[in-house]
Amino acid sequence: MSDDEDTRTDGGRAGSAGDRDADRTRIEELEAELSAAREEARQNHEKWLRERADLENVKKRAARERTDVVKFANEAVLKDMLPIVDNLERAVEHARAGGNGQPLVEGVALVLKSLLDVLERHGVRRIAAKGTPFDPAHHEAMAQVETGEHQPNVVIEEHQPGYRLNDRLLRPALVSIAKAPDANANLAKRKPRD
Repeated sequence: MSDDEDTRTDGGRAGSAGDRDADRTRIEELEAELSAAREEARQNHEKWLRERADLENVKKRAARERTDVVKFANEAVLKDMLPIVDNLERAVEHARAGGNGQPLVEGVALVLKSLLDVLERHGVRRIAAKGTPFDPAHHEAMAQVETGEHQPNVVIEEHQPGYRLNDRLLRPALVSIAKAPDANANLAKRKPRD
């Protein structure tokens, strides 16, 4: 082997060893970065699992609270209605005791007034119907009555009152509305038959 070949071989070996050291250093750096990235990923995964568990707990708690709200939403109204039940029971007992009936009528009228007061305190309002223009958003027409005494489409009779809860319709008023008399029917009645 010539000196040139030895030099190349040594130089080649020296170059390879240097490259191998650089590669080994680079691999160690990459392994350290990979290890750090895996640790960060593990920590992030654990954080995600904790957050996910917290979210599930919040959902369960919210569902329980919704159930309780629905279950006990009427509590205040029902508490306010218990004295009315008491008054009705007293009125029934009084009616069983006898009498001319007038005190019973007065007692029932007072109970009705207290019930309407409770409903009003809780946002329930009666819908005005008789004498007002027919409004399909608040009234349900049961009949049309031909009449010349009232304007057409005006409520002339209320069969059942309607109620609103704040701005929402609870029940429409059942009404009869005025209808203009049929002019042809009037002519037929006046026309003599042959």
